Amino acid sequence: MRIGVVFPQTEIEPEPGPIREYAERAERLGFSHLLAYDHVLGADPAVHRGWDGPYDLESRFHEPLVLFGYLAALTTLELVAGVLILPQRQTALVAKQAATVDILAQGRLRIGVGLGWNSVEYQALGKSFGDRGRRLEAQVALLRRLWSEPSVTEEGDPEQVTGAGLAPLPVQRPIPIWFGARVAPALRRAGRLADGWFPQVGPGTGLEEAAALVAEGAEAAGRDPAQLGMEGRVSYPDGGLAELVDLVGRWQAAGASHVSINTMGAGRRSAAEHSEALAECAEALGLVGG
Repeated sequence: MRIGVVFPQTEIEPEPGPIREYAERAERLGFSHLLAYDHVLGADPAVHRGWDGPYDLESRFHEPLVLFGYLAALTTLELVAGVLILPQRQTALVAKQAATVDILAQGRLRIGVGLGWNSVEYQALGKSFGDRGRRLEAQVALLRRLWSEPSVTEEGDPEQVTGAGLAPLPVQRPIPIWFGARVAPALRRAGRLADGWFPQVGPGTGLEEAAALVAEGAEAAGRDPAQLGMEGRVSYPDGGLAELVDLVGRWQAAGASHVSINTMGAGRRSAAEHSEALAECAEALGLVGG
């Protein structure tokens, strides 16, 4: 099982120096990948009365693909979007950006996609919130074609391309697409279409039921569920590092191919502090690094 880190988007300095130091330290500590969350805009609670989303306009987010273009030159970590809110974006532009990052990172990009929950963001980006699930399926199919074929014609709804293609094509053809999924339709969709998935529940708290729905979707599409990757997430625990080791072990026992350590929400407020938390985790997990 590969162990990575969650980039502390909202709790790290926005300048390039601390970001570089954090990513380079994560690699030295022996972590395999860096996963970044995605939000383009935050809502203003003073305007949107009753706002109860986990983030607002004061929550700092670096755009994942731009961030990855920077990190591709600095580390050999796998770069993971976890997850990109795909239906609020133009598909062809995402294909181009991701292909460029994959080339710069020499094939070390993995794209997680999801539907998102922030209708304010969708409105600002000029995309419909209500039909985002249907559009996601069409987008995934088109992304894979654009990353694999020199010339693409797609006359579907809502995606349309006529005799056009990317140059240069990415190293990975196609780039792996993983799904973030929580509810039953999304879990079955992940089984049908994804290369892997990010559970929103953990071992003993709904993972078994979620995995069964993913497997159901895969089998209905004639796919082998065992071939899908699964990435768990473990937050820096209140109960100490023994709890962290136990949680990581539970994900491994559950068949996870990857797990990411999230140090946000644990009182750290700088790249240096998050790096020190990672160092504690790496030592407890027996990773090779320093």
